[in-house]
Amino acid sequence: MAGLLIFLHLLGAIVWMGGMAFVLFSLRPAAFAELDVPQRPRLLLASLQRFFSLVWLSIVLLLASGLGMMLPVGFAHAPLAWHAMFGIGLVMMALFAHIFFAPFMRARRAAARQEWAVVAASLQQMHTLVKANFTLGWIAIAIVSLWR
Repeated sequence: MAGLLIFLHLLGAIVWMGGMAFVLFSLRPAAFAELDVPQRPRLLLASLQRFFSLVWLSIVLLLASGLGMMLPVGFAHAPLAWHAMFGIGLVMMALFAHIFFAPFMRARRAAARQEWAVVAASLQQMHTLVKANFTLGWIAIAIVSLWR
């Protein structure tokens, strides 16, 4: 059972972190280099809509598997690195929820009205927040991997 929980936890983390890496280092730079408004925001929003569905699933996997590993040990007896990862993960989840429900939804509504300046500002805000979440993810990975 522990092996399955670890696998599910890694699956959720790899999908989320890998998706952020792809968006930050491939999709967004290519969209800005190759596409003009309004094609660029349309591609980014359609891609993010699909990716964000995977992030919601990743969050469920991470919470369920993480709690599934921590509860049998007990919070008081769990390693400090687990607590750090759990705390950082909760911050990442809250930040993602903000990204989804604030700038992403604002960008989608603005795109429907063809208000490209609002879309651009929302996408830029999302970019900044995703970079923060990506950094937090790597900090969590480093802590749980290196802090023994």
